[in-house]
Amino acid sequence: MIPALVLTAGLATRLRPLSLVRAKAALPVGDHVIAQRILRWLAGYGVADAVLNLHHLPHTITSIIGDGTAESVRVRYSWEMPLLGSAGGPRRALPLLGASPFLIVNGDTLTNVNLAALVDAHARSEALVTLAVIPNAEPEKYGGVELGADGAVTGFATPGRRGRDRDLYHFVGVQVAEAAAFATLPDNLPYESVKQLYPALIAERRGSVRAFVTDAEFFDIGTPADYLSTSLHFGSGTPSLDKLGAPQGSRGADPGSPVQDCVLWQDVEIAPDARLHRCVITDGVRIPKGASWVNKTIRVAHGELMATEDLVGELAVGPIDGSTRS
Repeated sequence: MIPALVLTAGLATRLRPLSLVRAKAALPVGDHVIAQRILRWLAGYGVADAVLNLHHLPHTITSIIGDGTAESVRVRYSWEMPLLGSAGGPRRALPLLGASPFLIVNGDTLTNVNLAALVDAHARSEALVTLAVIPNAEPEKYGGVELGADGAVTGFATPGRRGRDRDLYHFVGVQVAEAAAFATLPDNLPYESVKQLYPALIAERRGSVRAFVTDAEFFDIGTPADYLSTSLHFGSGTPSLDKLGAPQGSRGADPGSPVQDCVLWQDVEIAPDARLHRCVITDGVRIPKGASWVNKTIRVAHGELMATEDLVGELAVGPIDGSTRS
């Protein structure tokens, strides 16, 4: 199987304040962090070599993934300073990938795309890039991929806009790309794929960017509310996503439990009389006696608080949806 680049360098601003504690790819979903789940899924399809790009809180990823031995994939790292974007990142990583084509996988979503079928579809086409897409059931939330009748990508729509000629498709963060798609970009300069590179490739030659339409499942981790929902989904068990790792680790909805539908990170202590519902409690948090919180993100306060957070002792407590102060 071809090598893979996993995009794990982003700032994850929509995921704040959780991404102030860990890089997004280092967030736990059940008993594995996101990057581990992705690497194990890749290994299940025979991917032996992967590159992870790094920028934001890189130690939170490298301390868990290391050289990839535990995930049965050889892992190397492409360091970015400045942050290079969804096209500049692959351009920078080309020497490490060493082969063409290669997979590019977003490090902030979980899916079970059939990689063998995706790679085979790309090999049969003359495309420089093949995007895995599903029907876009939420066009108000997600931007869309516009397709021609022949499967060629004709454009990209912003969230809230329907396709001009047909329904939009949703890119699930998995693609196959030829090195030639990125080779002409300047090295070490930020560049975006959907906003800059791919429209230019499409304008130069129709069919240079194509779609692989699939019925794969897709789980978002874009916001704290998305992250909580995905974590609780995996905590309930998802047989069709076994390749993503065993779904464990969240506190379920036991009506008698003082901690319900919560996600607990490492080294968390909760006072016996505290009551928590639909909260994400990050590393090192000590929940004090008498605390009663619903729909909150809770972290140890280091530095400035976000505008939506309150300081409670040594803790920064904010709303899970980021809309109002706690």
